[in-house]
Amino acid sequence: MTAIHTYASDVAFSPAVKTIQARKGSREAYARSEQRGWRTEVDDNLAAFLADANSFYFATASADGQPYIQHRGGPKGFLKVLDKQTLAFADYAGNQQFITQGNLSENPKAYIFVMDYAHRRRVKIWGEARVVEDDEALTTSLMPKGYRARPEQVILFKIAAWDTNCPQHIPQKFDAADVAAALAARDARIAELEAEVAALKGEKAAG
Repeated sequence: MTAIHTYASDVAFSPAVKTIQARKGSREAYARSEQRGWRTEVDDNLAAFLADANSFYFATASADGQPYIQHRGGPKGFLKVLDKQTLAFADYAGNQQFITQGNLSENPKAYIFVMDYAHRRRVKIWGEARVVEDDEALTTSLMPKGYRARPEQVILFKIAAWDTNCPQHIPQKFDAADVAAALAARDARIAELEAEVAALKGEKAAG
């Protein structure tokens, strides 16, 4: 059952968390931030961030609270925005452990963690999720065109709150495809310049 929170950030800042914040001196600052409010709907910035994401981590927990995190990947934008509070993705067939689906069948609370290593950004999204099976139209609409994977079902994620983190301690990494494209562009430019130099040398020799 969904808890009723005074502030959106209460989805993360439980009474126990606030007690520790008070003991360690950060409660006053976070009390001010919760008054301003965490975001509860997709805005243009989050939509653009997700449209560029090709990877995220999806966390669930069993009824007794045992956590589980699994990676989800696909072409950029495979995690789609259906409306201001709903995200969705086609869930591809995998190793058939079904831990995520089993957890969601008894505990809908879930969490999405998206990392952008290249720009050292991260987004945390709290909410509830459910599995949708046997909805061919929905599955087809969420399946990236031409992507080689077999969609097994759909996961719908209802946003409760989301927030961003500072870039501190995030290592900067780049996708192999982006690096390959940058190197190819560099090599093409080098070849172009070498051809220009050779042509100038030829003109000089001829003169």
